[in-house]
Amino acid sequence: MSHYKTAAKDKVPISQKAAFGAGHFVLNLLPGALGFFMFFLLTAFGMDPFLAGLLGGLPRIFDAITDPIMGFISDNTKSKWGRRRPYIFIGAILSGLLFAALWQLDAENGQTYNFWYFLILSLIFLIGNTMYATPLVGLGYEMTSDYNERTRLMAFANTVGQVAWMIVPWFWVIIADPELFSDQAAGVRTMSTVVAAFCIVLGVLPAIFCRGIDSSHMENRVKITFKTLWSNLKDLFKGIVQVFKNKPFVKLCGATFLVFNGFQMVAAFSFYIIVFYMFNGDYGLAGTWPAWFSTITAILTAFIVIPIISAMSNKWGKRKAFIISTLLSIVGYILKWWGFDNGLNEKFNQTSAGQALNNAVGKLFEFLDPFLDSVGMSWFSIDTSQGAPWLILFPLPLMAFGLGGLFTLMMSMTADVCDLDELENGMPRKEGTFGAIYWWMVKLGQALALILGGLVLKIVGFDQNSATQTAETMVNLRIADIIIPSVTAFIAILVMWKYSLNEDRAREIKLELVKRRGEL
Repeated sequence: MSHYKTAAKDKVPISQKAAFGAGHFVLNLLPGALGFFMFFLLTAFGMDPFLAGLLGGLPRIFDAITDPIMGFISDNTKSKWGRRRPYIFIGAILSGLLFAALWQLDAENGQTYNFWYFLILSLIFLIGNTMYATPLVGLGYEMTSDYNERTRLMAFANTVGQVAWMIVPWFWVIIADPELFSDQAAGVRTMSTVVAAFCIVLGVLPAIFCRGIDSSHMENRVKITFKTLWSNLKDLFKGIVQVFKNKPFVKLCGATFLVFNGFQMVAAFSFYIIVFYMFNGDYGLAGTWPAWFSTITAILTAFIVIPIISAMSNKWGKRKAFIISTLLSIVGYILKWWGFDNGLNEKFNQTSAGQALNNAVGKLFEFLDPFLDSVGMSWFSIDTSQGAPWLILFPLPLMAFGLGGLFTLMMSMTADVCDLDELENGMPRKEGTFGAIYWWMVKLGQALALILGGLVLKIVGFDQNSATQTAETMVNLRIADIIIPSVTAFIAILVMWKYSLNEDRAREIKLELVKRRGEL
């Protein structure tokens, strides 16, 4: 149990937590929607798969370059509204408008036109999104200087952010519903404007309500003009070198790279296993189960796992909370072998518990179906008349500890690292640069994970042109689905085993900084 009490001045008001959470909702909704909408480049707009792959990969490289630059700019900005908030406000509006514009495609314009339109707009959109996301992350690091309040703030924000992942899996179902839209292209164009509107309205809230560190007297900030461009670049690289010399931060990046990208490498495998193994390649029978799988994971993460992790961190410290939550996720990954077993699911449906569950859910949707039909949401229903693969949901509470613990704790620990950097390197504080480098590692690893995930599919013999897959392929795919994230998570535990920046050390650093700044 923590033996320090959070001072009243270090507590973040609930209004600011709510605004910061709204920002994290947008931070998750935009990339989530973008990822699901990419599917319709092929089906709605007739894009060649190779060109669609380029449109997914090339902007990621550009995005990885702009993040550190934006972090440096926001760290050194001087304005009466603070270092981060002006960029968050403008970036939220630009992100929303450009996201809507990005998807105003028409197949009749031709593949070449649509390719260049989407590529150019993607690059411009990412500038706006980086202008929003990087300062928002940096602002979160400086909203409180308290070791435990940082975890509570990040837990709250990540809980709200998970709501986006409850929503986005249903986009592909909604857009493909012929009762809602005349065709998929019309669905994409309409839904993109809906997403954009939510992003603008919710995205500006952190800029209006959240407060970061008082930077009015912050020393050693550089001037950012076209005349100082060359010296700015040298300062940027100097700052990046200092960041990578910070050993605790490097451990955070390494552990995140392993846990997140081990998960990302096999993220799509659950969908393939549900459709091609459990339902023999029949998309109709698979129905909405892939969407329910993702949505329930997000619900468990938001409302059960993250609060537990926050309590664990307060009681045992962030390092131990990370190790325990990651171990629990490994157990969850292993349990997928039985959760995705057709024979066990059939046996469960024959038990009294399985029959009671099927009857209860069946009656629930029998009651809801008339209402769902009336509002065009018939796709939301679950058919349990032939039984349902309920066991696929049983590993989810443990699996959810992986990413739920990762980003809640790592973002809190990165804030602690920013204090250590100020102690070692002085002003200006580099929350923006640290946040940018951290997410640069995530994005770089994500791109690598997507490539390696495709390679794994090829190695196990998955045939994308076949409606059915061989038994050997599906067994190998199920093994890879368990082994890869389990091994990377275990290595991440080893990386964090001797992480040294605990609560006592963080408090020592805070007191030294307060003394150095001449604060009370």
